[in-house]
Amino acid sequence: MLNLKSKIESLLFIAGKPLAPKDMAQVIGEKISVKEINSAVDELLKDYQEQNRGVRIIKSASAVQMTTAGENAATVQNFIKEETVSELTKPSIETLTIIAYRGPIAKWELERIRGINCSLILRNLMLRGLVEERFDNKRKETYYAITLDFLKYLGVSDARQLPDYENLRNNENIEKFLKGEQ
Repeated sequence: MLNLKSKIESLLFIAGKPLAPKDMAQVIGEKISVKEINSAVDELLKDYQEQNRGVRIIKSASAVQMTTAGENAATVQNFIKEETVSELTKPSIETLTIIAYRGPIAKWELERIRGINCSLILRNLMLRGLVEERFDNKRKETYYAITLDFLKYLGVSDARQLPDYENLRNNENIEKFLKGEQ
């Protein structure tokens, strides 16, 4: 059960959003049942409460999420405020540029282009209101796109007004790279 708890904890940490136990069971595989997931989640809940940690596991009837501890709300809000008013980092600008020119884009495509995990950068860009996520039910995948606030900030009414938009959006080399042909 310890290994299962560790896997669930990692999924909750990286997801940054509520996860259904059945979805966690599918991702973990290894013939793990939803009942086993729920049992491990209950143990994690208890562990986090007993240890008075800065993060908590919360659970509803249909989903589980990792959140910050309520008593740390002021500290977290100060950090988020600082993070959302400070200048964008170079990795954030690179990620935002890829989303602006290639979006809506799946996380795996974005990470393939950048060569690193983009979860935290995406979270920060969403907190700033520059990027939004959309779930495609047909493909069962989350896609990221720029927001109207992003366009407003740049002073353009459409992403197609970005410099060299068509060339970068439809670049054959990027397409080949994403398909694994290079």
